Amino acid sequence: MMRLKKLLISATVGLSVVASADVIIPAPPELAAKSYVLIDYDSGDILVEYNANEQLPPASLTKLMTSYIAEQELIKGNISEDETTRVSVKAWQTGGSRMFIQEGTDVSMIDLLRGIIIQSGNDASVAMAEHIAGSEDAFVGIMNQTAAKLGLENTQFRNSTGLHDDEHYSSALDMALLSAAVIRDNAEYYPLYAEREFEFNGINQPNRNRLLWRNPDVDGLKTGHTSEAGYSLVASAKVDGMRLIASVFGTRSDEARAQETQTLLSYGFRYFKTHTIFTADEVIETARVWGGELDELQLGVAEDVVKTIHRGAEDSLEAKLVINPVIKAPIAIGDELGTLTVYKDGEELLSRPVIAKQEVAKGGFFKRTWDAIKLFFWNIFN
Repeated sequence: MMRLKKLLISATVGLSVVASADVIIPAPPELAAKSYVLIDYDSGDILVEYNANEQLPPASLTKLMTSYIAEQELIKGNISEDETTRVSVKAWQTGGSRMFIQEGTDVSMIDLLRGIIIQSGNDASVAMAEHIAGSEDAFVGIMNQTAAKLGLENTQFRNSTGLHDDEHYSSALDMALLSAAVIRDNAEYYPLYAEREFEFNGINQPNRNRLLWRNPDVDGLKTGHTSEAGYSLVASAKVDGMRLIASVFGTRSDEARAQETQTLLSYGFRYFKTHTIFTADEVIETARVWGGELDELQLGVAEDVVKTIHRGAEDSLEAKLVINPVIKAPIAIGDELGTLTVYKDGEELLSRPVIAKQEVAKGGFFKRTWDAIKLFFWNIFN
């Protein structure tokens, strides 16, 4: 990171090239699964994929959306953790995995949320959906609107539980992206996904995510299973500041989904790293400003510039920083004044706007006049 940074700062315009390093990376593992994907949470880069966009039944991975919406409602203050709802006949009678809530009893939102996440309760999912939207059908509308907002292009929901419906589908990539949204947007509730068990109504049930017991770095997220879908798992782990999300659809057994998901995570952590090129609070370069109260302006990027690269490949990066040749005041914070492009072996990896990190007001009359004269001659000789 530092070597690239120094080269970038040394020249305002031009290509900064660093000698490429030979890095040998084995082929990604081939999993016994219908589809899978491994993504870096911070960069969003896809590290491994197989049929990642294939529309498949998600089973109880559906509940990631149910819990995401419920957590959003809690964060916004539309509902509270100790708020209760009366369990309906429909919720009580919903089949499949259950939290074992009883018809006519009152259950708190936080208990329902744990019942959804830890116990994978279909009854809890329906009860939560009815409380938030009035009916499960209305809640499904919210689920699909939220999916569109999050950019889940191969997802369509027909219920809040994941019980099989031919028109209810998602993809490995969409569920990985949804999981990233859970971690990012609902951070205060994300620790629930690491809880290993939950007792309700005198019944203690373990979290079905076996990796929570086997890998101390894993801290979520959700399992799924129906006869049509097979066994699926979306898991996230964090090692030395790097967070990966593995989404595996359609394995043959509970044990297989744990093993295959662990294989994917192990490969990612072994051979990749999250590389921060610049942070949002850094000053990348200073530029001349004409006609302003200040003669120089600090430039940077609006968000951290992050890329996932092979371990040992840091020195194969090259970058080009192009700044507008003439910058005139007034300048507002966030004004786009150039472009930062990062390459690896001649291939563009990413491009980000270069923005003003400070405000520069117009200078006084004499300052503007003098700068106009200097700029006139600068244009002649440059």
